[in-house]
Amino acid sequence: METYDFDTPVDRTGKETLKWGKYEGQDILPLWVADMDFLCPPPVIDALREEVNHGLFGYSLPPRELVKTIEERLLNHYDWSIDPSWIIWLPGMVPGLNIASRCVGEPGDDILTTTPIYPPFLTAPGYADRNALRYEMGFDPVLERWTIDFDALEQTITNKTNLFLFCNPHNPLGRIFSVEELKETAEFCLRNNLIICSDEIHCDLLLEPSKSHIPIATLSPDIADRTITLMAPSKTFNLPGFGCSFAIIPNPQLRTAFKKIRAGIVPDPAAIGYTAALAAYRDSAQWHLQLLKYLKSNADLAYQRISRMPGLWTHPVEATYLLWIDARKLGQDNPQRFFEDHGIGLSDGRDFGKPGFVRLNFGCTRSLLEQALDRMETAVMELKKES
Repeated sequence: METYDFDTPVDRTGKETLKWGKYEGQDILPLWVADMDFLCPPPVIDALREEVNHGLFGYSLPPRELVKTIEERLLNHYDWSIDPSWIIWLPGMVPGLNIASRCVGEPGDDILTTTPIYPPFLTAPGYADRNALRYEMGFDPVLERWTIDFDALEQTITNKTNLFLFCNPHNPLGRIFSVEELKETAEFCLRNNLIICSDEIHCDLLLEPSKSHIPIATLSPDIADRTITLMAPSKTFNLPGFGCSFAIIPNPQLRTAFKKIRAGIVPDPAAIGYTAALAAYRDSAQWHLQLLKYLKSNADLAYQRISRMPGLWTHPVEATYLLWIDARKLGQDNPQRFFEDHGIGLSDGRDFGKPGFVRLNFGCTRSLLEQALDRMETAVMELKKES
């Protein structure tokens, strides 16, 4: 079995990358935006070389083999049998959120989501002339996980609420929702006549072998009938720059409404994006397994180190390569800026609807993560001495 190297750094400076370009020329380690610092799987790189060497880049159709591969993947992983007509191709998950926000209800209606949450969940309603209703999740110290109180969630909605933007596995909390939680979510949406737009693009980044991902649309025909599921190979195989994602919408009326909003504005993925997606899904299983082991080790290291730092609190991650950190006890008005001033670039919790928190991306080499954790520890210890 081939062994893949996740330890050797790849120099991304000077490549105009969003992640590293933000701090170009500064001594700040970028652990913020959600892409990884690892080379893509070799089968993806080989497939892309072959595509480039072919040398013809005309308009493209979704490869039939890619559609078949996705069908087989959903059936084998989740016992979910889909019709190919349910798939709608997108150049990213964020357009999917925004299309869903426009195709359900009318301007002036309300869209529900939970916080903290990936920032486009909070901006999509406004772009669609809807109102964003935010329910704040809480950490249950008995269950040792972030949870949804459905009685409180019920009090959040109005008679103009018709869409629930949901995220599973959860960004930034790293939760894999259990089947019981998903059933309760589905019952809540059915009871209140809500469409669900479920972002499931981290579904292949599960760090706990005992846990599994369950697409909420698989719970029952009734819930499938009111669910827009968003998926992509981008996070798992480090392909966000190719812009190849898809929505799965079983309900024909909802699918037609989604397509109508998309038409003429949102393009299909480029041919090279389809090529990368097919090679990732079809040929990169061994790379994926080794990636998960590496990320799990990084997750454990980050959790253990940060848990010992005064003024910081975090929790174990079940999925994703993102760690959510409570920095409110540091006493800093802007923890993200505080860490940035000490050479660590993290995501600001305010963008996720949760001031006082930061998000750390541990999808990087072990050496870079250790260097960042050392800097974080030095920063908080200096702050403790000053107080």
